[in-house]
Amino acid sequence: MQIKHQWLGLLAILLLSVFTACSNDKQAGETDDPTEGENSGEESATVTVFKSHMGKGTIPDSDDPHVQYVKEKTGVEYELITTPPGSEPAEYINLMIASEDFPDILRPIGGVEQTIINQGGALALDELLPKYAPHVWERIPEEAWDIVRTASPDGKIYYVPQVYLVPSRAALLRQDWLEKVGMEMPQTLDEYKEMLMAFRDQDPNRNGKQDELPTTGREFGRWMDHLFAMFGVAMWEGYPEWDIYNGDINYAGTSENMKAAIAFIRELYEEGLLDNETFLNKGDVWQAKVNNNLVGSWYHLPANLRDKLAAMREEAPEAYVSGMPLPEVDGFDGFITQKSMGLPEWLIPKASEDNAANALKLLDFFYDPANADFIQYGIEGAQHEVVDGEKVLLPATDETPLPLGMLNFQTEESMDLRIDNSFPEEDQQMIKDIFDVATADARRIAGDGLPSTVYQGYPDIQSHKLFQEYLTKIVIGEWPLDKFDEFVENWKQSGGEEVTKRVQEWYDKVE
Repeated sequence: MQIKHQWLGLLAILLLSVFTACSNDKQAGETDDPTEGENSGEESATVTVFKSHMGKGTIPDSDDPHVQYVKEKTGVEYELITTPPGSEPAEYINLMIASEDFPDILRPIGGVEQTIINQGGALALDELLPKYAPHVWERIPEEAWDIVRTASPDGKIYYVPQVYLVPSRAALLRQDWLEKVGMEMPQTLDEYKEMLMAFRDQDPNRNGKQDELPTTGREFGRWMDHLFAMFGVAMWEGYPEWDIYNGDINYAGTSENMKAAIAFIRELYEEGLLDNETFLNKGDVWQAKVNNNLVGSWYHLPANLRDKLAAMREEAPEAYVSGMPLPEVDGFDGFITQKSMGLPEWLIPKASEDNAANALKLLDFFYDPANADFIQYGIEGAQHEVVDGEKVLLPATDETPLPLGMLNFQTEESMDLRIDNSFPEEDQQMIKDIFDVATADARRIAGDGLPSTVYQGYPDIQSHKLFQEYLTKIVIGEWPLDKFDEFVENWKQSGGEEVTKRVQEWYDKVE
């Protein structure tokens, strides 16, 4: 642990020196004109784009048809950079920047945008966006830009935010399992527990093994938000968020709602209703359990169900997934956490200022509604095929070149279009029904868009390590439930009280 802290300290110093050196270099004679890197005449520009979590496929080369089409329309050739297999995106991007290997535009990971902004390494976009990316500027709501401004000490815009006007996550349920055990959709917490018991005992897979996992989560208690959501706990992929509790904005991890949720989850673990490997499951293991028809109730992204359904149906052709309305819990108002605005999506390093105009032109192409068809379907033969006169997306393979996508702006209409274009016709209504259920239960939390600067000086509070330790040990029975009160006090004393003050100050500005 000491070595890791020393490494992080060295990295912070290196980051600061790199950004300072780049700033000094520009002062020594480099131009600050963002148009200098623009192509003139027939000459094209190249823009390097860093984006992690690209999925299946290979990095396209300069001759790729998708690359060439975008170049033809914009005069900009994109060069895609992503994380190597097995690497941790946040650490990789930090090392990439620290080594002065700057992309022209990048998608921030793990709060790195605040490090870059605070150390003067991000390019202010207030004047550049309207000039070079008008579609980005106009499509993103002013409310989102206002939230982005609160993330910087000088009130400027240093990144383009995500905008999700529909919930992207949902409580999911194997409807075919529910029918096999002869039950209806659970309406209350007791009915939900009874359903899990039926999944455990009645062999809904009909394989004679009774190996079903009624519900499951991932290491550190992640991706089991449905079990917290019933109790009105603001959670985002297993991380407690900030919302209104007892009339003020507070950390959901220390709320009475959280204590009640942990007590219930502890019961599920004791009775074999929660996968006893939950706190050991890495992402690929967890996903394999879902895909292999072992899980009845879970929490994830319904828009990503296509490949998962295909895997399920190899052994269970009748597999059908429904959205589960949150069961009612006496004394609590449950909801699905929705974060709509303010999360960082694209940032341009100050060191790449000379090519900023081209980076923004590239970004603007993807936000231009006139290019929606190409963005959705890509190139025929590479990303789609034409069947009976209709474009049909091709499934991704490890050999398929990855097309660049830079638009992260979701409305109900765009999500419906994505479903129609991504799922077989027989599954489209199923996915839309899931989103309808999630939307009915979703609520935008008070901490939507909260900048990570509130955690400055308190990395353990930001990483939720203390919460994860207490959650894990209480749920598996190593510690009694009463230890939760000790966690609350330790959290406050280790920086939680100061962070809460900062969050309140931020909230007063955006409320």
